[in-house]
Amino acid sequence: MKHLTALILASSTALFATAAAADQTNIRVAMQLEPPNLDPTAGAAQAVDSVVYSNIFEGLTRFMSDGSVVPGLAESWEISEDGLVYTFHLRSGVTFHDGSTMDAEDVKFSLDRARAEDSTNAQKALFAGITDVTVVDPLTVQITLGEPNGAMLFNLAWGDAVIVAPESIADAATHPIGTGAFMFDNWVQGDHIDIVRNPSYWGTPAALDSATFRFISDPTAAFAAVMAEDVDVFVGFPAPENLPQFEADPRFQVLVGNTEGETILAMNNAQAPFDNLLVRQAVAHAIDRQAVIDGAMYGIGTPIGTHFAPHNPDYVDLTALSAYDPDRSRELLAEAGFPEGFTTTLKLPPPSYARRGGEIIAAQLRAVGITAEIENQEWAQWLENTFRGHDFGMTIVSHTEPMDIGIYANPEYYFQYNNPDFQALMTTLTSTTDPEERSSLLAQAQTMIAEDYVVGFLFELAVPTVARAGIEGLWLNQPTAAIDLTGVSWP
Repeated sequence: MKHLTALILASSTALFATAAAADQTNIRVAMQLEPPNLDPTAGAAQAVDSVVYSNIFEGLTRFMSDGSVVPGLAESWEISEDGLVYTFHLRSGVTFHDGSTMDAEDVKFSLDRARAEDSTNAQKALFAGITDVTVVDPLTVQITLGEPNGAMLFNLAWGDAVIVAPESIADAATHPIGTGAFMFDNWVQGDHIDIVRNPSYWGTPAALDSATFRFISDPTAAFAAVMAEDVDVFVGFPAPENLPQFEADPRFQVLVGNTEGETILAMNNAQAPFDNLLVRQAVAHAIDRQAVIDGAMYGIGTPIGTHFAPHNPDYVDLTALSAYDPDRSRELLAEAGFPEGFTTTLKLPPPSYARRGGEIIAAQLRAVGITAEIENQEWAQWLENTFRGHDFGMTIVSHTEPMDIGIYANPEYYFQYNNPDFQALMTTLTSTTDPEERSSLLAQAQTMIAEDYVVGFLFELAVPTVARAGIEGLWLNQPTAAIDLTGVSWP
């Protein structure tokens, strides 16, 4: 009987170990926001790239976790002496998930579509300098520019520049077909997205057989899900106050990295009273950035005074221009003709940095006489009414796109800043390839938008990730909005 019991126990243990090993070919990843669609070439929501960047879709070049740009679907390239012609040599044997071949015709289709007059690409400006895309042969494509662009290879690494096929792009919003190491499997809207390993991947195959992305917006529910081990990884964990508890628990690992996410209090520059520089300056001086970071993010985040990542070597610290000074804020309001202040809207999307930060900022503004009426919006509503419809006075959002100071050169962008001098400066920057000259121009650009007080610059968003102990290959930093699972594995 004793031997039989031991045999049963041993068999049970072996079965449990086998089941555990089987489970560890899948990973359950949680994130706060559900993407509105799965086509990264036709929308502005960062949650799209979080799921599909590198996993499902790939570009000619790609970002690594340290921010470097490396070959993607293009294995090599040459640049003409005048900097106007880029010749890309594509990898052979690459197929889309439906089995069709990826070739130069797909590259031409993708880039022509992104830069077309009727393009809905959120970063259409990235492709504005392209004058022609020519198919040389099935594995060679030439991109011709109107003038040199020192950021061209960088631009092609964005999620907005991934290569898609004309045969499948119509359904990409709900059934994306790319060339990546994972294939789309299933989407239960409001709950999760499943992806599975691509058995025909051209490169190093994924270690995982499958992955599930779950969407948990509530910080309390996020804590409960991780603590109960209902998820294996939570990227962008929305309750930073709980991080010490996870750090003390040997079941978990906590990673706190940098993002490219400039978190801003955007003001509608085309709408009174924010069309008045003095008013925007008054708002900036009413904000105690560190109090927002401490109160909304529990101290995780770096104060910024312009739209540029502090970890970038070209960053200029301009926080002193908009230092917290409520007395100065009141003086500026009186000078602008608002001695009693004014009332405006503050529209907040779901992320906790916006909802929590919005409450703190509203109180700070109230102290100088500005009443900010808070309206909490779901992500789709914020994208439609605030971002696209420009129906807001103020809003809070983190811009996670890499090196995106160029958005201030677009007068149609949601905060509607229209400065011809800045637009000319960005045009010059685009055509400049000398590194020192580019650094000088970037310093001028950072200073110009800071001195124009276009928005209230708050902080660079950190990205806390809580994961099961032993999981390897997760990105520490997010040089672009991505949850890249292509190199992730269990121990």
